[in-house]
Amino acid sequence: MSEVSQKKSRRSMIMVLGAFILPIVLAKLALTQNWLDYGVTNKGTLVENELTLKKLGLEQSSLQKSWLVIYSLPQHCDAHCEQTLLSVNNSYIALGREMPRVKRVALSPNPLSVQQAEQLSENSWTIIPTPSLVSQFLSQPQVLVVDPLGNVVLSHTPPKNDDAQAMFGKEILADMKKLLKYSRVG
Repeated sequence: MSEVSQKKSRRSMIMVLGAFILPIVLAKLALTQNWLDYGVTNKGTLVENELTLKKLGLEQSSLQKSWLVIYSLPQHCDAHCEQTLLSVNNSYIALGREMPRVKRVALSPNPLSVQQAEQLSENSWTIIPTPSLVSQFLSQPQVLVVDPLGNVVLSHTPPKNDDAQAMFGKEILADMKKLLKYSRVG
């Protein structure tokens, strides 16, 4: 074999090895150096510790067998709280044909004003006085997504400013649509 053909042969072999080894090395670097997002598709926070309706002190038969969106209201429901209720309600309406699978629940630590109670009951919210066990698990107002088996799946923290309320509602809607799409229960 001539010297020129040996060089071509070696060059071809190095190029073939490089084509197979280079992607593996790059993939390993991408994983170890955290170059990529790890595929988080949910907008809310996954509840890591086992949290159920029973642990929260919510054992009502009317809450069973359907998906729940539970809003744990603050001590005093001001304009910001009402805006959050409206965002959650709009997300519920945007579910469209999946609405019958979902119920909205408001946990109220204090009695609501007559106007607030009428508005919530008008929109078919279930209003429940906040059980004492809830304060052990939830230190701040949150929107919880609960599956039909009674397990709390996701938690969303309402935004501090009213400008972010629209995005907050869209995040809840995206999570609910994904859960309802892949769920065979409820």
